[in-house]
Amino acid sequence: MKHFVYVLKSQKDGRLYKGMTKDVANRLKQHNSGETKSTKAYCPWVLVYTEEFKTIEEAVNREKYLKSGVGREFLNERLRSSTE
Repeated sequence: MKHFVYVLKSQKDGRLYKGMTKDVANRLKQHNSGETKSTKAYCPWVLVYTEEFKTIEEAVNREKYLKSGVGREFLNERLRSSTE
């Protein structure tokens, strides 16, 4: 089974949300329908980044990294370069 780490951007205020799932499209729908308590105040969300992993352990570790200071810097640089 594949596991994904994803990053969403709020169209309301530009904040980023990092998460992990097996089904990115369904998870995005959940965030945008207000089913997720921590993100419902910042809808709508758009998917801006994904990574795929073979194991849940790899995905968990990557999500933790992206939530760290160094990981946030990596994401900001990656997202900045993708819009140029």
